[in-house]
Formats: sequence, structure tokens, C-alpha cells
Amino acid sequence: MLFLASCAGVPGGSPEEAVKERAQARWDDMVKGDFHAAYEYMSPSSKQLLSEKIWTQRLRKGFWKAATVDKVECKSANACDVSVTIDYEFQGMRTRTPLHENWVREGSEWWYLLRG
Repeated sequence: MLFLASCAGVPGGSPEEAVKERAQARWDDMVKGDFHAAYEYMSPSSKQLLSEKIWTQRLRKGFWKAATVDKVECKSANACDVSVTIDYEFQGMRTRTPLHENWVREGSEWWYLLRG
């Protein structure tokens, strides 16, 4: 019952739909090289661990060529696993690889959880 009540206020319907939309938007920003916008999807707790300046210094514009959120699985009302396929260029070759992300609900919103 509590889980259903928590879903009612989620824009876009289910938690899976909301997370998929936010995760795809974050990756769209990464592909565009808009690292400031992508950083805004990080959870408040992740932002306490890593400043935007340091995070963006670790990234390289133009590296990611495409990204698609393939699947979202929410194992609780506040935690989802996200499967993404990313295309990037490495040593002159375009490569496609799967990637796993964790998303959490903090407050009323879903956030990307930085993993160490």
C-alpha cells in the first residue's frame, strides 16, 4: 500500500518510467557535453562527495557518441537499477558497451547515485 501511494505522485506514472526519463536525459546531456546539466542529476549525497568542478575535470567532451537507457528495475520504492548501452570512441574505434547505474529517491525526486 505504501509503495502504491509513493507511485501516485511520480510524474510520468511508475517509478520505472520516471527514472528512465531522467536517466536518458542525463545521458543525453553527457553525449552533448553539457556536464553541468548532467551533474544536476546527481543525488545530493553524491554532490557532497564530489564537487562539480572535480567531476567535470574528469570528463572529456566528445567521448560519448550515443546512449540508450534499456531497462529500469526498481527493487524498492526508493532504489532502481538502470541498464544503459553507451557508444563511445576509444583509440579511434567506436565501441558499444553495457553500463549499470543506481538511482535513488531522495525527497520527492529520483537521482543518479555516484558509485565509488
